[in-house]
Amino acid sequence: MSTAEAKRVLLLDTEDVIREMIQLCLETQAGWQVLPAASAQEGMAIAETEPIDLVLLDLDGMMSDIEWSAILQRLQNNPTTQHIPVILLTTTAPPKELQGATAGVKASIVKPFDLLVLAGQVAAILGWNC
Repeated sequence: MSTAEAKRVLLLDTEDVIREMIQLCLETQAGWQVLPAASAQEGMAIAETEPIDLVLLDLDGMMSDIEWSAILQRLQNNPTTQHIPVILLTTTAPPKELQGATAGVKASIVKPFDLLVLAGQVAAILGWNC
């Protein structure tokens, strides 16, 4: 995949090691450009200023500056970001609080997931070539 065609993925995860492993996996296996963010504020700044094709949002890392449900709501309420699909990464099924904030959520991937097939899972969900 050429750089011009590379998908751009915003990865919001508070855990450094997990974020780095996912980034490495998606960049090497699929050729996607991963824009990592360790906080909601950092992630929203990227989403509002960079062209993004997907948001991968880890629900388990309870972000301290803004709850994940508020992130979803901000993404959906902003005309710049409301078109961006979201895939949730979680150890359990998404909680009931997620109801009403799911307009942009395409799917959830339950952890632990296999890093060797993660890019394929994401591509299948979104109909992308990998």
